[in-house]
Amino acid sequence: MKIFSFHLCSHGKHKQPSELLDESGSKTCNARNVLLFAAGIGVTTLAGYGIYRLAKKYLDSRPPKKWRRVGEITDIIVYPIKSCGPVRLSKVECSSIGLQQGLLRDRIFMVITTDGSFITGRSHPTMVLVQPKFDEAYETMTLSAPGMMDIAVDVKRLATVNPIKASVWGQTVTAVDCGEEVARWFSRFLVSEDFGLRLVYYPLDHTTREVREKNKIHKLLTAQDSGALHDATSFMMLSEASVTDVNSRLERPVTALQYRANFLMKGPTAFEENSWKWVKVGETIYLNVKPCTRCLFTNVDPETGIPSDDNEPLKTLKTYRKMPGLGDSPVVGAQMGIRVAGTVHLGDSVYVGC
Repeated sequence: MKIFSFHLCSHGKHKQPSELLDESGSKTCNARNVLLFAAGIGVTTLAGYGIYRLAKKYLDSRPPKKWRRVGEITDIIVYPIKSCGPVRLSKVECSSIGLQQGLLRDRIFMVITTDGSFITGRSHPTMVLVQPKFDEAYETMTLSAPGMMDIAVDVKRLATVNPIKASVWGQTVTAVDCGEEVARWFSRFLVSEDFGLRLVYYPLDHTTREVREKNKIHKLLTAQDSGALHDATSFMMLSEASVTDVNSRLERPVTALQYRANFLMKGPTAFEENSWKWVKVGETIYLNVKPCTRCLFTNVDPETGIPSDDNEPLKTLKTYRKMPGLGDSPVVGAQMGIRVAGTVHLGDSVYVGC
């Protein structure tokens, strides 16, 4: 098993991997020397080419030693329930499971049908009107929605409930049913029935799903990036300039919330975030693993729960934000996999690898 050793950069604030060590602390083969060796004398052989590729893959997976500042975090947003309303934070912990503060975590709940399949705002756009709120201890979630009485969910209690199985994009996940009362609440609000939908909770503190087949074209994306109940990755970053650029082409501007990012930032130019490889924010480091492709859910107004009648902003995005190999889905935002966990604060600087 290999582990990284770290040392402080010249500015003394961030730790960077220096060399590969084994668990006893002894130095293993220096990957950079292996790369040069393979390129110099072994490239004409199958074995040499194999060594070259392995060494290059290792070097590409290491965070850089130099960074340049590109912007600042202006919003931190957690979506506890898949497709439902946001919770804004000024400080958040970030790990492979996603953003979290106590038991408040990103995409840790989802609404399912009685057969265990999840539903989203694509088919049920009024889900965005369900607004979660957590208490100061981040142990109880209270839900509100138009025309409904508020209902509380004891998140801490869910750790004592036997898990069941549910499904996200055809992949089986462990889940905990949140009970009859909140199941009836969601059924009444979303489908005007006393039954049919249930709320479930992801009880694990680690990822369990493999990369979806459609996403395997993104070679930097790994199973550790799949998060809790996320579509593809546990982190998404978006620049204010990207939102402004799209709005400059629309008759009716949309807010950044329509793109459901976790981190909003100011400073970069429009869509610059899609050109980065490594990103550092606060104590955390991310690898930019895939562009965020957009679907019909992007057309749903988070204030009204009503899809636009002119198919915007998706219609406009398709005129200039489609990328090769990604079909008809346009891109806004960057989906990231965390490589160094830690804390992020509102106002933290955003750096990219040099």
